[in-house]
Amino acid sequence: MKAIVTGGCGFIGSHITDRLLAEGFSVTVIDNLSTGRLLNLAHHRDNPALDVRIADLADYDKILPMFEGVDWVFHLAALADIVPSIERPLEYHRANVDGTINVLECCRKWNVKRIIYAASSSCYGIPDISPTPETAEIRPQYPYAVTKYLGEKYLMYWNAIYGLPVTAMRFFNVYGPRSRTSGTYGAVFGVFLAQKLNGKPYTVVGDGNQTRDFTFVTDVANACYMAAASNDAIGKIMNVGSGNTYSVNRLVELLGGEVIHIPKRPGEPDCTFADIATITSVLNWKPLVTFEQGVKIMLDHIEYWREAPLWEPGSIAEATKDWFRYLGK
Repeated sequence: MKAIVTGGCGFIGSHITDRLLAEGFSVTVIDNLSTGRLLNLAHHRDNPALDVRIADLADYDKILPMFEGVDWVFHLAALADIVPSIERPLEYHRANVDGTINVLECCRKWNVKRIIYAASSSCYGIPDISPTPETAEIRPQYPYAVTKYLGEKYLMYWNAIYGLPVTAMRFFNVYGPRSRTSGTYGAVFGVFLAQKLNGKPYTVVGDGNQTRDFTFVTDVANACYMAAASNDAIGKIMNVGSGNTYSVNRLVELLGGEVIHIPKRPGEPDCTFADIATITSVLNWKPLVTFEQGVKIMLDHIEYWREAPLWEPGSIAEATKDWFRYLGK
């Protein structure tokens, strides 16, 4: 069996690549390294079953030949984070929407048997329902969320029109080893772990009582693999969450250290919490890593964040000023 993982040098993509190689697949990773790191796949350097191609998904003619003879495609490649999507919406549309259409067309051209798309729970915006089911109202708050949802819509149209065997997986707050260390202010784990390494207080947004559905990356990789292996998942949209929700204060308690509070931000929900009844029913999937276990694993791998940016209140305020400017209306 042959598989492609777009964005396979990235956080979640590299863990899906791990799983596929462990299952005996030949894997082609396509990544432009805009946020991915070759370091994330360094442990497979001598594995002849892995082929890493440095390419941009927006270049259709370049990537098309790579899909010949491929059985499964896992489409993880995307630009992420809120603030840069506000600052550079055209780049986000090119990467997340145009790139997705190109992947779908390559899959259609070569009759790929399964396509798994990394959708985003950000499509729900600030939901009225918790836990949030897939039927909840869609109301994205910023360009990143819009582009990820547009990619999902194209996926489902290509299923309806062309019969492409697709599945959309709406991820909730994925964390784990190899999570991004880019210069962009973003995911809480990367921010906090760099602060811990430098002996700085954690910059907690608001009162810290907001909760997130922190889902461990190996559970997400397992969900994606199981979806690809199941005909029952074709045409489905499924939340992927931990089955619970945890406060930022609980995270701080597990990490240990001092805290500084910074202003609450507009457009952020007080709670993210996935209703995982659909994926449980369709795939008999369930999360295996508890939050406490996951945080311990992160601390065991903390040196990965040694070169990550160190964020403090002043630099965060500067980095998020457009966030408040555009979303605080």
